[in-house]
Amino acid sequence: LAVGLAIFLVRALYGKGQTDSIPNRISKENVPFLSDIPVLKMFFANVYYTSYIAIILAFVAWYIIFKTPFGLRLRSVGEHPMAADTMGINVTKMRFIGVMISGGFGGLAGAVYATSISLNFSVTTILGQGFLAIAAMIFGKWNPLGAMGAALFFGFAQAISIIGQQLPLLDQIPQVYLLIAPYLLTILALAGVVGRADAPKAVGVPYIKGKR
Repeated sequence: LAVGLAIFLVRALYGKGQTDSIPNRISKENVPFLSDIPVLKMFFANVYYTSYIAIILAFVAWYIIFKTPFGLRLRSVGEHPMAADTMGINVTKMRFIGVMISGGFGGLAGAVYATSISLNFSVTTILGQGFLAIAAMIFGKWNPLGAMGAALFFGFAQAISIIGQQLPLLDQIPQVYLLIAPYLLTILALAGVVGRADAPKAVGVPYIKGKR
């Protein structure tokens, strides 16, 4: 619904299948002082500030989910909604809030991508990254910091697919193999590295009050 509505609005507003090119993009910057240190240069030179904001938000999300009463209630409606209901927690309301927050983060991520990399929006702008995000969540065992680590790993794999042919040893590998590398690494990571990753027990299960 969200994808279809977005494309419908783009066609209605712009009369074509994509938006106009964005003139003022989110640019890459150097972090003062840190970008001048040789060892740290690769992390703090020519990077988007939004990357650091995303990392900070991961820590904020972890703190809220695991260290606040709101986070405890949110986790309870995903693990055992009936028990949460008996404690006076509005299960439907909390789940709705959780979905809206996650949708907001997803929309924010898409907006950053569109204003920093693609510079416009069309039906093919966000293509495949959503599945990598789901994989990162599973790889991170439903922990924001774990998901952040998985996302950094997948991002590294995707960067290799883009610049791999400019690096020694990798320049002999056909481009097509480098392009599928992020998704192949995702499958291998989920199949053999992450081990058992149990989702919250009530995820995807509608809660009907009074029904076991």
